[in-house]
Amino acid sequence: MRISVAVITYNWPQALGLVLRALARQTELPHEVIVTDDGSHDDTRQLLERVARDYPVRLVHLWQPDDGARMSRARNRAIAAAQGDYLVLLDGDMVAERHFIADHRAFARPGCFVQGSRVLTDEALTRRMICGELDQPGFFERGIERRRHTLRLPLVARLYARPGHKQRGIKSCNMGFWRDDLLRVNGFNEAMTGWGREDTELAIRAFHAGLSRRDVRFSALATHLYHPTRKCIVDNPNDRVVEDTRARNLVRCEMGVAAHLREFIAPPADLRSVGASAGAPIHA
Repeated sequence: MRISVAVITYNWPQALGLVLRALARQTELPHEVIVTDDGSHDDTRQLLERVARDYPVRLVHLWQPDDGARMSRARNRAIAAAQGDYLVLLDGDMVAERHFIADHRAFARPGCFVQGSRVLTDEALTRRMICGELDQPGFFERGIERRRHTLRLPLVARLYARPGHKQRGIKSCNMGFWRDDLLRVNGFNEAMTGWGREDTELAIRAFHAGLSRRDVRFSALATHLYHPTRKCIVDNPNDRVVEDTRARNLVRCEMGVAAHLREFIAPPADLRSVGASAGAPIHA
């Protein structure tokens, strides 16, 4: 089972650097890390060129023009490009604990997707992490919320991982899917742009396809770096897409990952490779 990590990013190279460093220090390395970029400026590409020089696994940079928040499209391109059997979806501000990949492997089961958790940091603690003062906050660290998510207790984690179909608490910042399952439901719905709900809509279609959800608590830990939230949007049009998917019992979305499969018939370049166009990203 080869694990691909799809990291979505947008114009925060300082946070992305922490995320990539944490993935490079895993007790069990993934097969590859795909940074899927929703239109960042050139400083993100420059960061990836520096990181690639001694990165321990295959590193890919996919870039699309900045045309508003198109997270679904960015993630679909990563799904299409992935060489792994299993995808871990991770946001570019989520710093993984060193057992993160090993834990995701341990909880992967056929017929299921995995929903992970996160510990939240305040602005001051995020600055400390970006400055290199701290790799991961401990249970007693100041400046964190959801403190329990700093605890790695694998035996306890198994009690929470019973398959179910709960729709609350779906967060694509830390999720695991078999790639074949994502292809079966056509990935994320690209009709959904702007902030939020694309992950919930995907999960509902996964349930309609017969998949179950396994919650991973006290394992697969990650720290979410602080940034202002956009959850206060009123009358989000993406909510109506979610309700339509639920009402029509949809399994596949119309605008999804299938549109990108031809682009990646040949795998995208590994940034570590000599002559990979000086680390040029794969454009769309």
